Amino acid sequence: MNSIHISSNPIVSHSLTHHRWLSTPHKLYPQVIKINGRKSLTSSCLNVDVNAPDISTKVTAQNSKEVMELEGKVMVGTYGRAPVVLVSGKGCKLYDIEGREYLDMTSGIAVNALGHCDPDWVKAVADQAHVLTHVSNVYYSVPQVELAKRLVDCSFADRVFFTNSGAEANEAAIKFARKFQRHSNPDVKDPATEFISFTNSFHGRTMGALALTSKEQYRSPFEPVMPGVTFVEYGNIKATQELIRRGKTAAVFVEPIQGEGGIYSATKVFLKFLRTACDDAGALLVFDEVQCGLGRTGYLWAHEAYGIFPDIMTLAKPLAGGLPIGAALVTERVASSINYGDHGSTFAGGSLVCNAALAVLEKISKPEFLASVSKKGLYLKENLQQKLGSNSHVKEIRGLGFIIGIELDVPASPLVSACRDSGLLVLTAGKGNVVRLVPPLTVTEQELRLASDILQNAMSVLDENNSE
Repeated sequence: MNSIHISSNPIVSHSLTHHRWLSTPHKLYPQVIKINGRKSLTSSCLNVDVNAPDISTKVTAQNSKEVMELEGKVMVGTYGRAPVVLVSGKGCKLYDIEGREYLDMTSGIAVNALGHCDPDWVKAVADQAHVLTHVSNVYYSVPQVELAKRLVDCSFADRVFFTNSGAEANEAAIKFARKFQRHSNPDVKDPATEFISFTNSFHGRTMGALALTSKEQYRSPFEPVMPGVTFVEYGNIKATQELIRRGKTAAVFVEPIQGEGGIYSATKVFLKFLRTACDDAGALLVFDEVQCGLGRTGYLWAHEAYGIFPDIMTLAKPLAGGLPIGAALVTERVASSINYGDHGSTFAGGSLVCNAALAVLEKISKPEFLASVSKKGLYLKENLQQKLGSNSHVKEIRGLGFIIGIELDVPASPLVSACRDSGLLVLTAGKGNVVRLVPPLTVTEQELRLASDILQNAMSVLDENNSE
């Protein structure tokens, strides 16, 4: 038999006393009905005190174990998290719930470009929060327009479309590329709709971006994904040349430096070929700089190192210093094919996040700041080469600026865990055999030396693990 549990809740009753419909003699309260132990939708009833969900509960866990146990009960299990509960940060340091300090060489997966709690960033967020946070894209807002202008002024682009993440930025690029083909070929019944992507690529986890992501384990559980994507070997000009076709290829998506795929850099010859091939075929060239852009290479945009420019560039991770934002930067030629209503987003480009992004872009785009990234990135690479280069497990140390990969001949997980136990946070990449270093761009040479020392001391775990 179905059971119904109804009881009074003074918190809900009090919070609703100001509603006009409660001024009648017959009070109405929201009602939560449990049928066979499951919560139904809330409804209303007359003259009955009801049991509403207690929304006043606060997580009061006092240690890592309690937090992790609670997470296991309430979160969908999509993340294989490291056993660390982080509660605060300052600069390039993070602190867990027990007060232990970590040197952060992950920066939230290449997000916290200015480190944690940068004072100018904090001020920008607080100031805007006191004025206006969100109005939607039904209206104009000043921070959004200012940020778009700054991005246009410092890039190849003529116009900007804001999103909430890198995956959404790539979704926008997919739609823009297909709409561009329809707009550019109005008399063609079936304009180009297909895409070229590359091995070791990662473009996001939404269904369109996922279709462009090469790792099969990301795609196979959710197939069928968006059709029409062909993968080709990253850097292979001959194989790619055979695939880019007028009337078939809408766009080519490529990361100038692959992050998740293992820190592989394109060559200038390869990117120049892609530019020419796309132009000849009437296809668009899309650079995904979600991870490698915005100063991480020592250039504001990674493609500047090559002198090759795209039709669309997608951005996200570091742009707002930890708040969710993404962007698709496009040429006027692409933008002219997009009309009102073709795409949109409720939250994208909100005043709060755009004001934070303005503070980040103001710092990162300064020539002296970018020069410091180049200098410190070279220092890190040389330090790692000196301390790790002779280790038998190290196959290659590669990357540019502050996107560095240490390729091993064994899985990197034991080394990542050993570093964490010694107070250093690093990531994996590639097939799990690459240690990825993407520190805040504000990291000091002293902190880089410390990171190199910890990595060097932790390398012995690879021999221990390999001998088991």
